[in-house]
Amino acid sequence: MKRLPEFSLAGKVILVSGAARGLGLVQAEALLEAGATVYALDRLPIPSPDFAPIQERALNHLGTELHYRQIDIRDVQGLNKVVGEIAEKHGRLDGLVAAAGIQQETPALEYTAEDANTMFEVNVTGSLMTCQAAAKQMIKFGNGGSIVMIASMSGSLANRGLSCSAYNSSKSAVLQLGRSLAAEWGAHGIRVNTISPGYIVTSMVEELFKLYPERKAEWPTQNMLGRLSAPEEYRGATVFLISDASSFMTGSDLRIDGGHAAW
Repeated sequence: MKRLPEFSLAGKVILVSGAARGLGLVQAEALLEAGATVYALDRLPIPSPDFAPIQERALNHLGTELHYRQIDIRDVQGLNKVVGEIAEKHGRLDGLVAAAGIQQETPALEYTAEDANTMFEVNVTGSLMTCQAAAKQMIKFGNGGSIVMIASMSGSLANRGLSCSAYNSSKSAVLQLGRSLAAEWGAHGIRVNTISPGYIVTSMVEELFKLYPERKAEWPTQNMLGRLSAPEEYRGATVFLISDASSFMTGSDLRIDGGHAAW
């Protein structure tokens, strides 16, 4: 018996930007498990060592495929070329998880215009251009699609003890971008939603804790569950938003922050 078929992504082609490692790669694996063919897009020349075992598992155990394409989302011409080639190869493009982004912790009085512009170029303009490239192909093939943008709880609040004005502002922009794209593209059957994660323990955050050990103790106290999240805790949300399980949901944000912003 096939149960909850609306969550199945069998036969679907999904892009995940920023998927060479970390949260993006975890999202890609979840989509593979739901049956999708997944293309990971990232600026790294080669993905992390965690990529190959997932690629092998997709082919030999899940009956699907994980591919890698090196592209910097700031390279708009190259991005459109890569996305177009993928869609042409399969005759369709069904979804995008826009997870590529950067973070820089700098006091507002010390931020340079160059650093701020780089933050916005990647997190905002890069996200827009990635969504645009995917939407063009979805419209071309006429099947609609679903786009998920990774925002942050930091787009809705100022993080206590962190100097991240440019980052927080960029994630607020992602939230508004998601709503605005949903409004424009709904007529084409394209849904656009965002996910706002709370603090996630990744390898980069673990390194950060070595520099600021007090944060490892303080951050869990700032949410209602008293702990930090793991990348795997966002898998289900991504599959839900990309799949037909969320077919009447667009222009919305899923804030998954352990209750941090609900105090």
